[in-house]
Amino acid sequence: MTICNMASIASGFVLSPCVSGNTNSTSKITVLMYPPKNNNSSRLVVRTAEEAEPITATPSVEAETATKPPPIGPKRGAKVKILKKESYWYNGVGSVVAVDQDPKTRYPVVVRFNQVNHANVSTNNYALDEIEEVK
Repeated sequence: MTICNMASIASGFVLSPCVSGNTNSTSKITVLMYPPKNNNSSRLVVRTAEEAEPITATPSVEAETATKPPPIGPKRGAKVKILKKESYWYNGVGSVVAVDQDPKTRYPVVVRFNQVNHANVSTNNYALDEIEEVK
């Protein structure tokens, strides 16, 4: 009888070699592989069962201490008025489909309208200062 074990823990892989059922050896070899963060090098750790310690996934310290910033822009489904004069839907009202939370995004707010423009499009992206939330 042959036994093969493979488990994925966090960002590494633990491989137990295929061991025949009739072997009398008490030591097992475990191979632990962490994928490289850069493509320049890789790391491979081989331990025997006697010196191997259990591998547990530990949450990063940064994730515990970092707090989420408050959401930017209107909430999904909110009605907004378009203030951009160059827009086909200027002074029109549409509903917010999504808001990109990345502060580097130039036009984070996606707005859907009931009518289509001359190109048969019913959605458009707007900057935060080009829309105004209506009640």
